[in-house]
Amino acid sequence: MAGGNPFGAETKIKTVGGEYTIFRLGKLIEDGIGHIEKLPYSIRVLLEACLRNVDGFVVNESDVTKLAAWDAKNVARDEIPFKPGRVVLQDFTGVPAVVDLAALRSAMVRMGGDPQKINPLVPCDLVIDHSVQVDEFATRFALEHNVQREFERNQERYQFLRWGQQAFENFRVIPPATGIVHQVNLEYLAKVVLTRDGVAFPDSLVGTDSHTTMINGLGVVGWGVGGIEAEAVMLGQPIYMLTPEVVGFKLSGKLPEGTTATDLVLTVTQMLRAHGVVGKFVEYFGPGLEQMSLPDRATLANMAPEYGATMGFFPVDDETLAYMRRTGRTDAEVDLVERYYKEQGMFHTAESADPEFTSTLELDLSTVVSSMAGPKRPQDRILLTNMKQQWRKDLAETFGKSAPSAPVTVQDNGSTSQITDGAIVISAITSCTNTSNPSVMLAAGLLARKARAKGLNRQPWVKTSLAPGSRVVTEYLEKSGLNEDLDALGFQTVGYGCTTCIGNSGPLPTAVSEAVTEGDLVVSAVLSGNRNFEGRINQQVKANYLASPPLVVAYAIAGTTDIDLSKDPLGKDADGNDVFLKDIWPTQKEIIDTIASSLDAEMFATQYAHAADGPPEWQAISGAEGNLFAWDEKSTYVQEPPFFVDMPVEPPPIASINGARCLVSVADSVTTDHISPAGAIKPDAPAGLYLQAEGVPVSEFNSYGSRRGNDRVMTRGTFANIRLRNQLAPGTEGGVTTYLPTDEQMSIYDASLKYKESGTPLVVLAGAEYGTGSSRDWAAKGTYLLGIRAVIAVSYERIHRSNLVGMGVLPLEFQTGESRDALGLDGTETFDIALTDDIKPGQDVEVTATKADGSTIKFTTRCRIDTPVEVEYYRNGGILHKVLRDLAAS
Repeated sequence: MAGGNPFGAETKIKTVGGEYTIFRLGKLIEDGIGHIEKLPYSIRVLLEACLRNVDGFVVNESDVTKLAAWDAKNVARDEIPFKPGRVVLQDFTGVPAVVDLAALRSAMVRMGGDPQKINPLVPCDLVIDHSVQVDEFATRFALEHNVQREFERNQERYQFLRWGQQAFENFRVIPPATGIVHQVNLEYLAKVVLTRDGVAFPDSLVGTDSHTTMINGLGVVGWGVGGIEAEAVMLGQPIYMLTPEVVGFKLSGKLPEGTTATDLVLTVTQMLRAHGVVGKFVEYFGPGLEQMSLPDRATLANMAPEYGATMGFFPVDDETLAYMRRTGRTDAEVDLVERYYKEQGMFHTAESADPEFTSTLELDLSTVVSSMAGPKRPQDRILLTNMKQQWRKDLAETFGKSAPSAPVTVQDNGSTSQITDGAIVISAITSCTNTSNPSVMLAAGLLARKARAKGLNRQPWVKTSLAPGSRVVTEYLEKSGLNEDLDALGFQTVGYGCTTCIGNSGPLPTAVSEAVTEGDLVVSAVLSGNRNFEGRINQQVKANYLASPPLVVAYAIAGTTDIDLSKDPLGKDADGNDVFLKDIWPTQKEIIDTIASSLDAEMFATQYAHAADGPPEWQAISGAEGNLFAWDEKSTYVQEPPFFVDMPVEPPPIASINGARCLVSVADSVTTDHISPAGAIKPDAPAGLYLQAEGVPVSEFNSYGSRRGNDRVMTRGTFANIRLRNQLAPGTEGGVTTYLPTDEQMSIYDASLKYKESGTPLVVLAGAEYGTGSSRDWAAKGTYLLGIRAVIAVSYERIHRSNLVGMGVLPLEFQTGESRDALGLDGTETFDIALTDDIKPGQDVEVTATKADGSTIKFTTRCRIDTPVEVEYYRNGGILHKVLRDLAAS
C-alpha cells in the first residue's frame, strides 16, 4: 500500500499480534528535517500519512518536508494531499453516495470503459442510523413499532443498499437498529492503528456526517466531508487541503459536582466560536486531560462542527488504551496501539512537552456550570440559572411576542391540560454527542429514579423519547435497573439511531399539535443533541434547547421552559412538599458507582459480535444482484442522477457567467438545513406534489432524508425549508422567490424551471457563515440542479464551500467590509461574472451588477476555489466528473 521510501523511514516493530512495517517519524528528526517533536499530535498524523504515501506523483517528497517544517505562528498555506485510511457513511448521506457510484458505473459503460474500475479502494462502512422516526413513544411497544414502520417506509432504499453490499468490494453495511454511526465507530469500528499489507499506520478517516469528529476523542484523525468528497476518497483520491492552523485548548482542573460533560461542551463551543476556529484544527492539551474520561473527550470532539473547527483532537494516551480494553478490543489491538504510538513519539503522557500551537485558549474545568444552548444555535449558551429570564427575552425579541399567548386546552385520553408559549412538547434523550457517554446517560436514569421516588412524572403534553446510540446503552441501563425508572417517566427506547437531533422526531400528538396551531404558540423542545437550528427538530417547534440527558428528564417533568430550575419547584411529592431539581440531582459518586457496577467489556464484545447481522426484518430483505444497478423509472426512492448523463469526454474551457439572475438572497447564518432538503415533506410543496403525481399517498411520503437517492425529490426540496427567509420574497417564509422578469412570486423550484427555459444562469447572494451545519451533499447538488452557477457570500462554512466546488458551483466571497447591503445590491440586478480558463485559487474576480435602469455596480470578489486541484474539479464540472474522466482515460 505504501509508495517508495525516499527518506529511509521504513522499519519493523514487533507486537503481540505479529511484526509490522512502519514509517518512522524519528528518521526525519535524525536527518534534521523539521521539528517533529514540537508539532501538534494531529499534524504528526498528517505527516505520517504523507511520509508513508510518497510516490512522486500524488504525494511528493516536498509535501513531507513542508509539513515537517510546519510553523505554528506562520502557517504556510501549502496544499497537502491526505489519504485517509477509511471512509464512514451514514445512510442519509450514504445512499446518494452509493447512487453516485452506481451512476458512475453506468456512465463508465456508456464511455466504453470498465465499470469494475468504479469500486471503493479503501474500506467503507455504512451505518444505517438516520431512518428511524419517533412515531410511537412512551409505550413498551415503541421500539418494536418504530422499527416496523422504518422497514415499511424504507424497504426500497434497503434493497438498494443490499445490492451495493454485494456489488462493491471494501463496502460493509451495518444494518438498522444497531446504533448511531459515530458511537458505533467509537465503540467498534475504530482500531486506532490500521494495518494493510503488513504495514501499520494511524487510523484515520473521513465521514459523510459532520460529527465524524467524535472519533477525535479516541486519538483518531477524522472529520466530516460532503458525500462528493467521500466518494472521491473511496475511489482512491486524496483529500487536498491547505495546511491547517492548530488552536491549542488547554484544560486544567476537574468538573465540579453537579455538572456534566454536556455543560463542558456547551462552554467550550461558545468559547471557540468567539475565538474563531473555522477551517482550523483544535487540539486539547494540559493537565485536565489526566482527569477526563474518554467518553467526555468524545463529547467535546463530537461538537467540533458546532464550534466551527475541522477537528477537536485528543492525542492517544493511557486513557485511550483503557477505553479500548473497556470496550472489548483485543489484547493484540491494544498492544499494537501502545507500541506503535510510543515508537512514533506520538503517545501523550503527563510529562510530554506541550506542542507549539498557532494560538491557545484555556479553561479551568472547575469553573464550568450547568448550561443549555438555544433557542436556535448551539453556540448560544445560557446558564441554567438564567434560563427563565432568557426565555422571556427570546419570546419577545426573537419570536416577537411581548407577552405569552392565552392558555390553550390540550385534551388527551380523557385528561385535560392547558399550555401556552414555552410549553415543552418534545423532550428527547438523543444524539451521539451524549448517548455515547455512560456518565450522562446513567445520570439521567438516576434522576428519573429519584423523581419517581418522589412521585413526579412527565407532563402529559410532552413527547418523550430515548434513542440510544448503541445497544450497549440498553444493556447497562437494564443491568443497573434504571431502564425501569426511565420507562416510568415516558423515556422508553424508541429506536437505535439518530432521531430528534436530525428532525426525525415524528409528529406531535394530534391534541398537542392542534393546540399549538390554535394558539399560535411558540413551544419548545429540549434535547440532548448537538443541533437546534430553526425548523430542524419539528416544524411546529420554534424554540429548541440543547441540554444534558438529566436536564432533558427534568424539563419533561417541568413541562415548560418558563421556569428557573435552580429556584422553582419541579412539582410536589406525595405529602404535598415542593420538590426541587437539587433534591433529585445525582451525585458524582452515585454516577461513578453505577458505572462501575453496570458496565463491562463483555457487553461490548457481545453486542458487536453480530453487528453486521441486523434484525430479522433486515435479514429478510433480498436485493438485486450484479455489477450494474437496474434503474427503475417508476422508483420514487432511487433514480439515476443526471450529473453524468451526456457528459462530454473532454471538459469545456472555463468561461464567464453572463446575464445571471438571483434566485435566492439570504442573510447571515443560513445553514445547510435551510438549503438542503431535510425533515418532513409538505403535501403542497413541489416535492410533495411530485410524489402525489407519482401515486405516493401523503402517509407514505417518509422524509427528505430517506429519499436522498432521488434527485427529482431532492431538487424540488432544495431551499424549501419552512424557516427560509428569501429576501427576494419579503414577508414570506419557506421556498418562495420572485421570478424577476415578470415580478411573480412562486416556488423557488418553479422559478428555476422558468429561468432554465430561457437559458438564464442563476446566483445566490448570502451573508456570513453561509452553509453552516451538517455536511449535506444535497445542499450543493440541489444548488447545482436548480441552475445556480455561483454563490456570492460574505463568508462560508468549510464543508459547504468545498461541496459547492465539488459540484461545479463557483463560490465567491465579498471583499472584507463589503456585503450585498454595503454595495447597494437588492438581488433584482443582472450579474456578469468575469472568468477565464486560467483561473487561479483565491484570485480576484470582478462582478458587474446591472440594475433595471441600466446603472451598474462593479465590485471585486475573492474566488474561494482554494487549491489548484479544486480548479481542476471546477473545470471538469465537479470532483466526480474529474474522477470519471481520469478512470475512463486510464
